[in-house]
Amino acid sequence: MPTPQNTRTLRFALLAFFSLIVLYKIYTSSYKPKATLPDVSDIQRQQLEAAKNYLSTPADTGITPKPPTTLSETYPGERANATFVTLARNVDVWEIAKSIRQVEDRFNRKFHYDWVFLNDKPFNDEFKKVTTALVSGKTKYGLIPEKHWSFPPHIDQEKAKKAREAMHAKGIIYGDSISYRHMCRFESGFFFQQELLLDYEYYWRVEPSIKLYCDIDYDVFKFMKDNNKKYGFTLSLYEYIETIPTLWDSTKAFMKEHPEHIAKNNAMQFISDDGGEKYNRCHFWSNFEVGDLNFWRGQAYTDYFNKLDKDGGFFYERWGDAPVHSIAASLLLPKDQLHFFNDIGYYHVPFTHCPTSEEDRIKLKCSCEPKKNFDWKGYSCTTRFFDMMGLEKPKGWETQLD
Repeated sequence: MPTPQNTRTLRFALLAFFSLIVLYKIYTSSYKPKATLPDVSDIQRQQLEAAKNYLSTPADTGITPKPPTTLSETYPGERANATFVTLARNVDVWEIAKSIRQVEDRFNRKFHYDWVFLNDKPFNDEFKKVTTALVSGKTKYGLIPEKHWSFPPHIDQEKAKKAREAMHAKGIIYGDSISYRHMCRFESGFFFQQELLLDYEYYWRVEPSIKLYCDIDYDVFKFMKDNNKKYGFTLSLYEYIETIPTLWDSTKAFMKEHPEHIAKNNAMQFISDDGGEKYNRCHFWSNFEVGDLNFWRGQAYTDYFNKLDKDGGFFYERWGDAPVHSIAASLLLPKDQLHFFNDIGYYHVPFTHCPTSEEDRIKLKCSCEPKKNFDWKGYSCTTRFFDMMGLEKPKGWETQLD
């Protein structure tokens, strides 16, 4: 038989057991789990939902609803009236998707600026769905008018054909390409005239397959506005003379016809070594550029482009938008309105801009390889820009010479 002491122990154990059951029921009946951040699958579902919303909006608006906010932090403060702009084809969708991820992850997830896509053919549903899901701002899709992507009436088609054949025979890149010439003429004279861009003041050009190597923790567009900058770049180099043999002749004729457009304290020193007699071929690489749309829309640049277009070098030669933009910015703007974005690590095949200073690379969480930095190589024009502006070269630049 159990002893009195064993009986008391058993009673105590049973009392403790039933007390625990009661406490558990009280706790579970009142407990509400804390809200948790959505996991990756939740974000993907939200992005797909945003894409579906786009496809249900009227096609003629070209504007998508803003996708749901993701886990990223949104920086406070007023935004500039600005947008990204990309010229792309439907087949570029997965390459531009890579570029968008780079821009969003390094910059736009914090600021949610819009993105305008332009094409000489209608964008298909896949392109719109993929890009809408990736961009944190509104996405807009524009069809380029035929008059902005065709031969102007004054072009001699036979002469242009012979020029293409001759350049192809010399092995000049894109020498025989008609579409490349339409692209260069469009980027030179018409991208800023597109209806979807008319309401914006600043733009950042993004092309397929680019990379951004460093975090950008400030508003690039606001920087341009607040500091009265009109044109910003990351890379500069020499143009192939075979593609622009008479571009400077047309430019000199323009300067003679319109001396009123040439800015005081301009950047002639960057593009000419002899005060304007010859072009040294230096230009800003325009696959990355941040600029003021109103500069391109102004009378000075309008007159310059119209002169070039009339002379026909976009088709009789192979004038690129990079030297055209660069010459215009260097002559029509005061040099202090140009800006070198040393802190934006950037890649477009085959060149890399990587901040020279190790301190900057660490601070900006850069992933670029310093020895691949193009800035101080022999074919770069960035040294010329520093000398013209009287800027001190960043620490360590000597170690990256050829």
